[in-house]
Amino acid sequence: MEPLPDGSNPNWAEPGIYEVADGVYRIPLPLPNDALRAVNVYAVTDGKDLVLVDAGWALDEARQLLTIALKGIGAELGDIREFLITHVHRDHYTQAVALRREFGTKIALGKLEEPSLKASSDPDRFPMQAQIDLLRRSGGDEVVEGLSRLFGSSTRPTETHLWEEPDEWLSPGRRSVLPDRRFDVVHTPGHTSGHVVFVDGDAGLLFSGDHVLPHITPSIGFQPVPAELPLSDYLDSLRLVRAMPDQRMLPAHGPVTGSAHTRVDELLEHHGQRLEATAAQIVVGADTAFEAASRLSWTRRKRKLSEMDAFNQMLAVLETGSHLDLLASQGKLTTIEIDGVRHYQAR
Repeated sequence: MEPLPDGSNPNWAEPGIYEVADGVYRIPLPLPNDALRAVNVYAVTDGKDLVLVDAGWALDEARQLLTIALKGIGAELGDIREFLITHVHRDHYTQAVALRREFGTKIALGKLEEPSLKASSDPDRFPMQAQIDLLRRSGGDEVVEGLSRLFGSSTRPTETHLWEEPDEWLSPGRRSVLPDRRFDVVHTPGHTSGHVVFVDGDAGLLFSGDHVLPHITPSIGFQPVPAELPLSDYLDSLRLVRAMPDQRMLPAHGPVTGSAHTRVDELLEHHGQRLEATAAQIVVGADTAFEAASRLSWTRRKRKLSEMDAFNQMLAVLETGSHLDLLASQGKLTTIEIDGVRHYQAR
């Protein structure tokens, strides 16, 4: 398999290896039963040393396709010197741990992901316990019941053995990646508390992870240890990227795009509109995040909450809660807790 110029295949998730810049290759790897379809892993090489940005999910199929793709640039799994991970979600992190066990490959991850990684590795913790607690606070017992039907009621998380600590906790700043290549590590909390993006300023590239995606809005604060105001963190991180020089965007899901700034502007506008729409639901009578989410439309298809599966209902209700909590922190709504459920009222 020879590398193809990126964009030669209109289906960005099609397996292969695609050259996106000098010494940078995009490798889409599969995701099981996931609407995102694939995660992009980026191979960065000078022809001798090889570093990967993100790693993919620890799946046999993902490993096989990564092996085949790397052959296109004359490399093998054992040649990977290091994984630079944008955040600790399993589709970005777990294959790095699996390959480290076999080849000793180094892993680097943002420092503020440490609490969530430790929670994920706790064998006594239910995988989505934090989200279930937030759903109950949101008045979303109905969604909790749907999750139980979808995933079962096991109290043991899956793949605890793949949530090991990295070799290096990343802090913001410039960092050597290859002997003649350096990245800026930029902390961009919101999607997760420790999410980072990598900026190759000399090449004009932004490895944006799940912080900025070309076709969808990233979930907000989906992590084992919730942030207090994840949407506030996310909007601040978008503004931080907007204040930097514009770069080509190399996202974790979707095709490479020409301008990160253009997409950041769209995301800021989207969340501004969503804040207004969410507040309007409280004005007309909704008083919990679940009720507000039930009255809003979702995805580009304008689907109702009841038309979505339980997992995506969970994401929708929690995102609505993050918008409502931000509005409350801005003094635009008031809140009161009744029997463990947070209720909102317009001022």
